[in-house]
Amino acid sequence: MSFCSFSVPLSESSVSTPFSLCSRTPLKVPPCNFPGALNNIHSLTGGRLVCYGGGANFCRRFYGLRLWILESLNLRQRNRKCGPAHEFKSIRSQEKDHLANHLETTSSSEGQVINLHNDSIETTSTQPPEESSAQNYEPDVSTEVVTSIESKAFQQTHSSSSSIEDSKAPSLCIAVIGATGELARGKIFPALFALYYSGFLPENVGIFGYSRKDLTDEELRSIIASTLTCRVDHQSNCGDKMDAFLSRTYYLNGGHDNKHGMSKLNARMEQIEGKSEANRIFYLSVPQEALLDVASCLASNAQTQKGWNRIIIEKPFGFDALTSHQLTKSLLSKFQEKQLYRIDHLLGRNLIENLTVLRFANLVFQPLWSRTYIRNVQVILSEDLAVPTGRYFDGYGIIRDIVHSHILQTIALLAMEPPISLDGEDIRNEKVKVLRSIRKLEPSDIILGQYKASTGDKVDVYLNSLTPTYFASALFIDNARWDGVPFLIKAGLGLINHRVEIRIQFHRVPGNLYRERVGHNIDLATNELILRDAPDEAILVRVNNKIPGLGLQLDSPELNLLYKDKYKVEVPDSYEHLLLDVIDGDSHLFMRSDELAAAWNILTPVLHEIDRKNVAPELYEFGGRGPTGAYYLWAKHGVPWGED
Repeated sequence: MSFCSFSVPLSESSVSTPFSLCSRTPLKVPPCNFPGALNNIHSLTGGRLVCYGGGANFCRRFYGLRLWILESLNLRQRNRKCGPAHEFKSIRSQEKDHLANHLETTSSSEGQVINLHNDSIETTSTQPPEESSAQNYEPDVSTEVVTSIESKAFQQTHSSSSSIEDSKAPSLCIAVIGATGELARGKIFPALFALYYSGFLPENVGIFGYSRKDLTDEELRSIIASTLTCRVDHQSNCGDKMDAFLSRTYYLNGGHDNKHGMSKLNARMEQIEGKSEANRIFYLSVPQEALLDVASCLASNAQTQKGWNRIIIEKPFGFDALTSHQLTKSLLSKFQEKQLYRIDHLLGRNLIENLTVLRFANLVFQPLWSRTYIRNVQVILSEDLAVPTGRYFDGYGIIRDIVHSHILQTIALLAMEPPISLDGEDIRNEKVKVLRSIRKLEPSDIILGQYKASTGDKVDVYLNSLTPTYFASALFIDNARWDGVPFLIKAGLGLINHRVEIRIQFHRVPGNLYRERVGHNIDLATNELILRDAPDEAILVRVNNKIPGLGLQLDSPELNLLYKDKYKVEVPDSYEHLLLDVIDGDSHLFMRSDELAAAWNILTPVLHEIDRKNVAPELYEFGGRGPTGAYYLWAKHGVPWGED
């Protein structure tokens, strides 16, 4: 099959070369783009280019025209592993092979027109206006066209305005605002390197540090280099990966004017990104009082127009319902809700991620997950360490630090109805329903405590502060699934041991035939599901079982899935998990604005009572078991603390 003419429709929006495509104005293609072929270009009307020639002539010219179109469209591939010169060399080689194969089967025939539009081909019969056009064909025209196009494209992609080659331009840039702080040095940069080493970040990622200190790129790299480590199960090429990561890390001194500083950050990021498309993540590791100024200046001066922007915000998300509402209102005036990721590192633990898997991927639990079978739910977080700084006692405390986000989010994931999908928004829709259903807290259902230290204990003690370091409470969810089931919370610092777990206790067996064999404490024979995060991550199921031997004696052992024995892998840090979720756009472990407001509505009345000094925390010994009032709380509801 051969052709003597063809036409190609061109769209104005798809061509970046600065010429006008008008329906009534013919397009004059510069001779430099098609040397020796100008006589074969007949006309362009209605945005249609028409060329004439024999079959072989057409194939060669179509080959040249195709490369010209590719060059005009500035065809680029994302995340290329080779430079532009190698890319065009590959295209040239492939097209030559295709051309050679096609010419072997091409012969002269009646003229036809090929209309290329929306990837479809139509043919109609026509006659060329000039039979002599085939005589003007030059055998080496395709080589000249390729050489010209290749040279021009190579020059464009290596223009002097670009700071780096396109092949090295990052497709993702991550800026850590407050890069010299303890959180950034100890958690954020190590987590980013772990993701980079494991292949979850692009090889050409750009990492930017921003703070007020006067540092160079090399000085920042030196600061964070000592904090970077490779996990036990990932040791190969650790040094090379670390060097590559540090070479992609840059620093910018923002000074004391964030507006000017963010403009400089944007300029530096654009310099590194070049002309390629790139997305940006901004991690705002800044004090609460500086958050709004930093966020506002960032929104106006540092967001990219060539991709998406995502903003990570550290807790606390306000100090009560009013301040949180004001903060949220200010942020949403600058960003869309889908851009905001309110991070709580405790929600990045594997225990939390596994909650939905246990609930919705195991048939054995689904019919039991309601007030019909569950007697109570306990969420326990006890730390054996003290808080690191006195700032904790300046009105912050354990309620704003742990209860508001981690504890309430854990309860929401435990108690929510099945979402319609695993999409982040669908899960958050169900979580907020649970938070809005939690009954108003009664003062009699709340126990507050504050540890006291002896002279030798190196802990912060503020005797005049009422800020609690211990919180215990009984929550009730007023809906059909959980009506009457107490959710018992216990969160404290400076306690006897470190323990993070969820205990789900089931009802007693009605009319238990083995009651007399159990003993005087029937609670010991209660079935229980234990999801433990610390000290050793495990899933435990307490069952009643006959002790081997003569006679009939019952025991309540725990069926044990101990992660360190079953899975021979090092568990990633929670910051790695959450940062990867941000990169992937998975928002289900991050609080949405309506979730935030619902959580504050639960706790704000308690905080106001503390501020009015109507409630005083009970003192307890550092390294002890906590306030004795917590034991009266479970006695009131007839529920023993499972860990005791």
